[in-house]
Order: sequence, then structure tokens, then C-alpha cells
Amino acid sequence: MSVAYDYDVTATTPNDLEAFWMGFTANRAFKRRPRMVSKAKDMHYYTPEGRAILDGSAGLWCSNAGHNRDSIVAAIQKQAAEMDFAPTFQFGHPLAFKAASRIAELAPGDLDHVFFCNSGSEAGDTALKIALAFHAVTGKGTRTRLIGRERGYHGVGFGGITVGGISPNRRFFGSLLAGADHLPHTYDREKQAFSKGEPEWGAERADALEGIVALHDAQTIAAVIVEPMAGSTGGLPAPKGYLKRLREICDKYGILLIFDEVITGFGRLGFPFAAERYGVVPDMITFAKGVTSGSVPMGGVIVRKHIYDAFMNGPDHVIELFHGYTYSGHPLACAASLATLDLYRDEALFERARAMEPIFADAVMTLKGKPGLLDIRTVGLVAAFDMAPKPETPGKRGYEAMEHAFHDEGLMFRATGDTIAVSPPLIINESQIGELVEKVGRTIDAVM
Repeated sequence: MSVAYDYDVTATTPNDLEAFWMGFTANRAFKRRPRMVSKAKDMHYYTPEGRAILDGSAGLWCSNAGHNRDSIVAAIQKQAAEMDFAPTFQFGHPLAFKAASRIAELAPGDLDHVFFCNSGSEAGDTALKIALAFHAVTGKGTRTRLIGRERGYHGVGFGGITVGGISPNRRFFGSLLAGADHLPHTYDREKQAFSKGEPEWGAERADALEGIVALHDAQTIAAVIVEPMAGSTGGLPAPKGYLKRLREICDKYGILLIFDEVITGFGRLGFPFAAERYGVVPDMITFAKGVTSGSVPMGGVIVRKHIYDAFMNGPDHVIELFHGYTYSGHPLACAASLATLDLYRDEALFERARAMEPIFADAVMTLKGKPGLLDIRTVGLVAAFDMAPKPETPGKRGYEAMEHAFHDEGLMFRATGDTIAVSPPLIINESQIGELVEKVGRTIDAVM
């Protein structure tokens, strides 16, 4: 088929939607009635027609400092003019080392070393590979089993899907990796509904790890990976004491503990990393999204000193870890990250998010009691609203809510099944919180 295409890079509206196979999207429905944006600044997107869309999802949980911040844009432009690319296999460039140092400084305990990649999915698979390799180089090669959690999300690589626990993400892809198991999820609506922050009930769910150890034997288990807040499944905060209990059990059996902080990192829960909020030092932290406020793809794994040191043996000219990505530590990503970290520091955005959390939670909870609203959960600057599904068509109400919010309310949020998830940029003010909650409320009314 011959199609004439317009390659004008200044065009704001594409002339043909068919060529782009969109990920995690109902393509046919989207292309019938697109939700298109072509500009962004601070708290808003703008449609090609110029209509303002309040960003209630920080893009995709990532634009924590807001959109198109001048200092980040300037840093990217400057770096692009200076050096577009440099390899980080066998060579290096200063910004990668500087960015790694800045990120490690934010992490708790002796999480001192950063391995760069380009996304949360790559970060998840990288952490799992490092865990397997660590046990191999320390003489514990029997430790190959990986433990995830029901309703967990760790990206779309084969490792991440294997330890993930969201069934639609898994069902099309066969048996995945062998040797994995899953902890139960931490959510019980009867005991936790309409809770602000960490639920009182649920820490005991961590004890299921003891049962997994009894089933498989500790000497076969390499690592446990969990999100401090399960975001993609609909914003499930960790119950009080849950993560500390996991740490205790992992220490008891010599199992590595990985926190997936791709969403929770860089201020979403009011701290540089959720590990600090919960007073737990995991063995590895995965990150992405907020590290550049979504401006340039970047991800990575922060690793504790003893793990890094375990690889630093043998002849010093030999590669220690056979893993990496062409674009790891890309110069533009590093420049964007450094500028973003400066913004977080100079505007005290982590502290601001912490101060705004109770204001945000109180506003969100004003929607309690709406017909068909089964639960509201909040933690940090995250809120989730569970709506009753339509009979025999689960997920349809959530999709209709997303459509209505965009087209009729000028609001963008995430729809996960029949759950509305909001996670605005950390720069949101009280007036915008009120606007966001009003628009969510009208959306719920419209689709129930």
C-alpha cells in the first residue's frame, strides 16, 4: 500500500495513526477517538487544539518535577550540542560518574553503587541478574529461585514478568523463567478500605515468605523483589511493619531483598526513596521515571557495597559483570538527571510532597460515600479509587472514566481495570489538588 506521509517535524497532529502499535493501550478504541497531547508545561499538557489538560498522573508516574522545566531543558540542549553519545563499555564520560554519585548519595545505608540502564523494565531485569550473579560469585550457585508478589509489577522483560503478579501481563507469554514463586499481595478491602497512608493490617502477610522457604529451601532462593507501594495494580501501600518483617526474614535466610522503586523513588512518597520512609535498607533499589522527571529515558539499580565488592576480584583487566546496555549512562540522560536532582534539592520537592501528603489525603477522602465507589487509598502523593465494575464487563468503567476525564474534564489519570490512579507532579498546589479532586468526582458521577 502506498501512503503519502508528511515528515514535517513541527507538525502537532499526525496524519496517520495506524503505523504506531501502542503499548498497554486499547489501540482500536484510541484510534477511533484519540487522546492526543502535543505540548506540556509544569502541571499541564495541551492538546493540538490548545486545550489545557491537568496532569493527574505525572505523565506515567514520572514527571515528578513537572513538565518542561527550564533548567532541565537547558541542560539537555547544552549536552546535545557538546557531546551526543559516548559509550560506557570500556570507556566513560564525566557526567555518568557524577550522576551515579548524586543518586547514591540519596540512597540510605551503604547503597553506594549505581548500575545504569534505560527504563524500569531494564532495571528490574538487571537487579535480578545481579542477584543471581552475586550468589554465583560467592559460591552459592544453588540460589537461583526468584520471589515476587501477587499484583506486583516489575516491567516487561522476561525476568520482570516472571516475578510480576499481574495476570494479563503474563498470560500470553508462556512459562516464562523457571524457578519463581510469589508472595501473597497485601490488600484486604474488608480490613483496609478508605485508609490514609499505610494500613494498620497486613504486616503478617510477609510471613508467607517463611512458607516459601520451607517449601523450596532457603539455599535455592536468590532474591525477593517487591514494590514499597504496588503502583501499577492500583496504588497498594505497604502495611505498617510489612517491609521490616520482609527484611528480617531475608536476613535470617541469606536472601537478597530488592525494592522496586521505579514509581516510589524521587519523592513520590515524600522521600528520595521509600526505603527511607520505612526505615529499611534493601540490598538493591531499582529506579527510573523520576530520576530525569521523565525528560530522557533513564533507569538503574543501586547496589549495596558488599554486593559490588563481591565482584571486584580476580585479574583487574577482566570484565566483572557481563551485562549492560548501549545507552546506559547516556550523556543526555545524565545531564537531565543532574538538572532534575538540582531541582528536587533547590525547590525541596521531596519535603514539599511530604508536607502536602495530609492535605492531598484529606481532599481525596471527601469523595468517600459516592455511589459505586468501593475504596479510596492514599499514600504520599498517590491516590487510588476503586469503582464497582460493570456486570460482565470488568475494566469498561475504568476506561470510560479515563475517556470522560480527558475529553470532558480536561484531566489525565491512569485507569487500571476499574481503578482510577492519580499521582500528580510534586509541584501541585492546594488549588490544583482541589481542582483534581473535583474533576475526579465528576468523572466518577458520570460513569457510575
